[in-house]
Order: sequence, then structure tokens, then C-alpha cells
Amino acid sequence: MNNSNSFFRDDRKSLFIATAMAIILVGVAPYFLDAYLVNVLIRAFLYAAVALTVDILWGYTGILTFGQSAFFGIGAYSAGLIFTHMGFSTANAIVAIAVGVGVAVAVAGIVGSLAFYHGASNLYGSVVTLVLPIIVTQIIFSGGNFTGSSSGLSAFQSFDFSMELWFWISGLFLILLTFSTWIFVRSDAGSVLVAIRENESRCEYLGINVSYVKICLLMSSAVIAAIAGYAFASAQMVVAPEYAGFVFGTELLTWVALGGRGTLIGPVIGTLGIDVSTSYLSGNLPFVWKLILGIIFVLVIVAMPRGMAPLFMRRSRRAQGDLMDKKNPVRIDRVASTVFEDSKVNAIELRGVRKHFGSLKVLEDITLNVRPGELVSLVGPNGAGKTTLIRCISDGNERSSGSVLINGHDIGNRPPYECVAFGIGRKFQMANTFEALTVVESLRIARTRLHRPSFADRAEFLELPDAAAKVIVATGLDKELDTETRNLSHGQKQALELAMVLALEPSVLLLDEPTAGLTSLERNVIGQILTELATVHRLCVVLVEHDLDFVRQISSRVIVLHQGKIVLDGTVEQVVESELVRTIYSGGAQSIGGHS
Repeated sequence: MNNSNSFFRDDRKSLFIATAMAIILVGVAPYFLDAYLVNVLIRAFLYAAVALTVDILWGYTGILTFGQSAFFGIGAYSAGLIFTHMGFSTANAIVAIAVGVGVAVAVAGIVGSLAFYHGASNLYGSVVTLVLPIIVTQIIFSGGNFTGSSSGLSAFQSFDFSMELWFWISGLFLILLTFSTWIFVRSDAGSVLVAIRENESRCEYLGINVSYVKICLLMSSAVIAAIAGYAFASAQMVVAPEYAGFVFGTELLTWVALGGRGTLIGPVIGTLGIDVSTSYLSGNLPFVWKLILGIIFVLVIVAMPRGMAPLFMRRSRRAQGDLMDKKNPVRIDRVASTVFEDSKVNAIELRGVRKHFGSLKVLEDITLNVRPGELVSLVGPNGAGKTTLIRCISDGNERSSGSVLINGHDIGNRPPYECVAFGIGRKFQMANTFEALTVVESLRIARTRLHRPSFADRAEFLELPDAAAKVIVATGLDKELDTETRNLSHGQKQALELAMVLALEPSVLLLDEPTAGLTSLERNVIGQILTELATVHRLCVVLVEHDLDFVRQISSRVIVLHQGKIVLDGTVEQVVESELVRTIYSGGAQSIGGHS
């Protein structure tokens, strides 16, 4: 993949102009605002910085987290505790921020490991992060005089900065953070976050360690929240348990939801607007204001689930998209597909593979070898176990017993993203793609394991193996590169997923009904590509297919599954003409197929 030297080719000028204007506005604002509003905005700027991290986690990655308040509190208390008990000095200030960031990162690492392990549901992660601020506040309460218990700590010495200087520091911190996150989410690496939000399973089968990405993201967000908390305590010279508590964590989610999650600008504006309004109205309307805010929140969630910002951004985004299509077409560069050398090692080796759910036996003692260069079709009636067998080959946690070796490597209990490293590429039975990403973004995600994406750039060119490029061209997807996947037809989604799998450059290709929804012409092209991959490039291709005519055209070998067992393994002619198969399928050999 050939990266350009510029980032955000189309809107970088607008981004720089907006950033410069924001810096100028923050620079002159203290001279026109009263002291109370300046003080309120210092706090609001720091709150907005934490809200940005919530938007990255929730809006972009799909991690509904309540724990960012805890990291904010850790940063705040690191300053409050050290400045109270050790006094203020430059050395102590450095120690305080180092301790705050270090503890926040350590806690985030532990929480992330508990919340985002392989197989954990998103709900489980939300529950774990919900408990975190509760635990942190209880630790503060139990600290007695050391932590100030429920009263917190106040009146400790801090930096001898004026209110205006703190305004500039906090405002510049928010502006630079917004600038950096905007660059990141619009980069190729930012697309990975959206891919995880849209389809974690597909990400793992493309070789992406989703758990690792989530943990790193949580730790990075914890750093930002801790720094914001440290600045808050240093500026306000007060810390209290509520700054680390569950209520504050919920407020952060509210601000992000109202402003517009997944927009960055929305959460910033939402946080500033709501916090400033609350400061002025909560004193005069302490209970009515909370009621009004609650009603607004409910109305926005019901009527505008993505928040208010998308309403104002949609038209400008569409205009920018049209401009991008005209000025920066993405070019696909083909590279030769890998030719795998013949080896004495089996590409796939199964020994006594079983799968059962309690007393229900889905697979029973499956033993077979598949060589490089073979194109094997799995056929059988509904419920025969075909798709289950594909899952057992590609995920070490699927089978109940037995062993699976890929290119001589025992996959053990490894998750899919580790199995991909052994050469596996898997296409699912139903089109399994990223609905919110464009065709070209989806293909770039498929290349993530082979080409590390940029954190500050979008590539101008997309490098694809020749086989993947042929699928794209044959199905017309080369003319839909900037189309969101959700707007593709079913057949195009099937073709896109196949191209994504081929983009991995696998040596073992597992395909579950790869031609479903494709036209006859497209099927012939796909068949030719699969045949070429097996005969010329020596890939091991295993596919589940219900179209017997397609099986006849491309297969070098056919395996028949029935009631979770292999009942026949031979050439196409041997299978079609077998009396055993005719007995199993009362409708004759043409009825072989179906779903499992």
C-alpha cells in the first residue's frame, strides 16, 4: 500500500483553519468574558477532553463505558494527595502527574483484560466499567483523613497561575486533543475502530486482535482522562469523590449522546453547552433544570439516536464526499497472488474432531487430510454439520475434542485471529461485512494484518492480490469503491467478503457458499478464480456449496457429510454416481446441498 505524504487530502485546510480560529478565540476570550464564566469554562474544557475519549470508545468503537470518570478522578487525586501531604514543588508536580498517569494506565490495563477478553460480550464490558467508578469512590471514602473521605481535599497549594493562564492551558489542551483525534479517526487506523464497532467477528477472522485493540484504546483514553483530572485539581485546588464517581461517568455519556456520538465535535459542543448552562441555571432552577435536561435527553435519544450534531454535519459531509470522489479517486494496484510451494505437510489435517452441545452430537470423529492445491467441496443435507466443521477448522475454541492442524501447526484452542496467522482465510455463510464502511475501507481493513495502517493518513492507493482484484472487477465493485457497504446488493456484499478474504493472501481458503446471490456470469468468474488459486497458486480450497453444477465444474474432490459423519470422500463422479448418496438423498444426487 502506497501511502501519500499528506493526511486528510480534502479537508485538511478546513481542519487547520478551524483549529487556528479556535486557538485565536481561546486566546482573546478571557478579555471579554467575566471571571465566573472563565472559571466555568476551564472546568468545561477539561470535561470536554474526557468526553472526547468517551466518544472514541463508544461512538467509534462501540464500547459503552462508564469508567472514564474513574480515570479522571485518579488523575485529580494524584495531584490532590501529593500536594496536600507532600507539599507543592516542581518535582512533586512531576511526580504527581507521573503517578496519576501510571496508576490510570495500570488500572485501565487490568479493567481492559477483564472486560475485553476474547469472547466477552459488549454488555459484560459495560458492566465491568460501570463497577470501576464505584470501586474507586469506595476506596476514597475508606481513606479517612488521607483522602478526605466524602469531603475530599481542598485548599492545597498548586501552580501559581492566573485564571487566564489556566483558561489558555485547558482550552489549548482541548483544541489540540480534538485536532489529534480528528486526524486519527479519519485515518486508516481510525477505520479499524469503526470496523470493530460494526463487526468484531469479521475483524478477528481478518487477523485483527480485537481484544488487544480495545485494551490499548482504553489505556490511551485513561491517559487523557488522568491528565485532564490532574489539570482540573491543579487549577481548582479541590478534589472530591464525585469527580471519580458513577454519576459523573453517566453525565459524560449524556453529553456525548446529546452532542452526537461518533462526531467528535458534537460531544465537545454538547459538554461545553450543558456544563456552562448547568452552572448558571442549577442555582436558580436546581430541580427544574435537571428535569428539563432529562426530558431533552430522552427526546434526543428517541428522535435522534446519533445526537444533534449529525443534523448539522450531514449536508457538509455529503458535499465533502462529492468533492473527494472527484478529486481523489482511489486506485487499485494489483500484485501477484502468492504461489505456495508444494509441501509434504498437509494443508489441513483433522484427527477425531468432535462437536457436541450437551447430548446433541453435531460432528462425530471427523478425520481427514486436505493437500495444498486441492479444491474440496463439502456437501450434505441440512444439519449435516458442514458449517460447523468450517468453524472448527478456523477457530480453536469451537470443537469439543480432537485436533486440527493447519500447514503443520496445531491450532489448539487459539482464537480466530491467531489461526489466521497459520494461513486461514474464512468466508461466512451469510455476507459478513462492515455496513458503515465503504468498499475500499473494508478492503483496507482486510489488509491490516499484512500492512500496518497509518494513524495520521489515508492511503491513496489500495494494493490487492490479483485474485481479490479480479473478484472486485468481475462483480462491478471497482465502480463502487466509495459506496458504503450497507448500500450494496446482497450479491455484491458476498463478492466483497470473498475479496476481503482473498486480500489476506491465505494458503487455506474456507468458503461457505461463496457464490450465493451472484449472477451466472459472476459465478463462472468466481469459479475460474478459485480453480486458478488451487491449480496454479497451490492454495487449499474448501467450500460448502449447494449448487451441484458449480461443484462439478470446479471440485477436485467432494466430501459428503451426513449426521455429523463423513459418509463419502471421493471425486465428483464417485460421489454423484454413488448408491449410498442416492440412498441418503431420496431426491437423487441433484438434491445434495443445503445449509447446516
